[in-house]
Amino acid sequence: MVERRSARGEAASERKIGDSDIATAPVAEAARVTHHTVATPHGAIAYTATAGTLTIRDDDGKPIASMFYVAYVADRAKGEPERPVTFLYNGGPGSASLWLHMGTFGPVRVRTPNAQSVGPAPFPYGPNPDTLLNKTDLVFLDAIGAGYSRPLGDTKGTTFWGVDEDIDAFARGITRYVTINHRWNSPKFLFGESYGTTRSAGLVYALQSQGMQFNGVFLLSSILNYGMRDAGFDHMYSTYLPSYAAAAAYHHKIPTPADLPAFLREVRAWAAGPYTVALSKGHDISDAELDATARQMSAYIGVSVAYLKQVNLRLDLQRFRKELLRDQRLTVGRYDSRYTGTDTDAAGEGPEYDASDVAVAGAFTGAIHDYLERDLGYTTDLAYRPSGEGINPAWNWKHKAPGSRFPSAVADTAQDLGMAIRENPHLQVYSLNGLYDMATPFFGTEYDLAHMWLDAPLRGNVHFAYYPSGHMVYLNPEAFKSLRGDVERMMDEALAR
Repeated sequence: MVERRSARGEAASERKIGDSDIATAPVAEAARVTHHTVATPHGAIAYTATAGTLTIRDDDGKPIASMFYVAYVADRAKGEPERPVTFLYNGGPGSASLWLHMGTFGPVRVRTPNAQSVGPAPFPYGPNPDTLLNKTDLVFLDAIGAGYSRPLGDTKGTTFWGVDEDIDAFARGITRYVTINHRWNSPKFLFGESYGTTRSAGLVYALQSQGMQFNGVFLLSSILNYGMRDAGFDHMYSTYLPSYAAAAAYHHKIPTPADLPAFLREVRAWAAGPYTVALSKGHDISDAELDATARQMSAYIGVSVAYLKQVNLRLDLQRFRKELLRDQRLTVGRYDSRYTGTDTDAAGEGPEYDASDVAVAGAFTGAIHDYLERDLGYTTDLAYRPSGEGINPAWNWKHKAPGSRFPSAVADTAQDLGMAIRENPHLQVYSLNGLYDMATPFFGTEYDLAHMWLDAPLRGNVHFAYYPSGHMVYLNPEAFKSLRGDVERMMDEALAR
């Protein structure tokens, strides 16, 4: 069976979008302003929430899109130092920012059990004592076609649905927000998740090229180079292997490692060494090397030697998710391999849905609708789209990297990020990774960031953190506490430079 499509946009509907699907948003910028207080360990924080739209204009001044945002700005007395401002967004491409908005650092948060379904309404959301408002103001932005963001007038959605097109739209939206809110002299951070990291890497370079400097970029569950995922590239199998090993250890399909980080370092070394060498030989691999490689691979990831030989040592993600717990008639999640699901066909080749997606999608979708209307008083005739219909299949993956004469067929924005660091040596990059994330495996992230070709003095600008969670690290309550503490510490370090 074909896997059910994700609520997060990574496998959005194939349905074509017609003019009737794009409800017209008003050209005039809307703003619903409310005032609140949230209790935190740092004391009560009074803040102003603004739910509204930013009108995106082309180079001729024509309004072409309305970008929805929610901003949280802590109250400060006149004359106090400028506060940092952080711009946050999800990925997809084509996802709204509800996941980061309702799951991380805002003043209100959905409460989730660890590696379990949230369940039906009423959904558990409320004040967030772990908000980052003590450290930074927060602006959550929705991509055009998602959330309440829409193209305007006769502008087609495809104007914004591409790697470079999306970077340009966000650059214009952020510049508009910074300008009308007088934030040009504020310290600035970008915080993207999933495809939002692809966006961030290109966006920080684009904005800095336009004169807007940044202090730091946070990459949560990253993918910067999509070319490595194309069919025929053996490298992809190597980058997934440590994530497979983490899942196997979690589900006790291999002996429990005494030291999980040390075990995963061992798997990384084997994946980058003997395993990669074996794959490079293709059908010329000897029977002895095939057998030895399959046996070691089986010891690491808990899948039988016979099955690994059948797939020529190349175990794609869908097959692994089905095969690991097949003897229990269970599948494991893509976003988070700790979650398990059941299929109608236990003999199938891949899962019918992602258990880690459906476990939380309803709670976040229901909570954002309720919160925007009840707490922030924002109402509109538009439908809120957690994931914009048809955006993903219509996406233009071409990208023109800095210094290149022509666009590449598939995006690699690691080159943009590397150039942004070279041009601004104060810029800090923070890579935040879930060990059980199989949508954007951490070993692939490490590879991408190691291929920015930074000189030795700049390599210390790139920092890594790892958490016992999945793609949405913040769904694990304990991991979220660590994530929140790390982000605040990292901001302090960046601001001190």
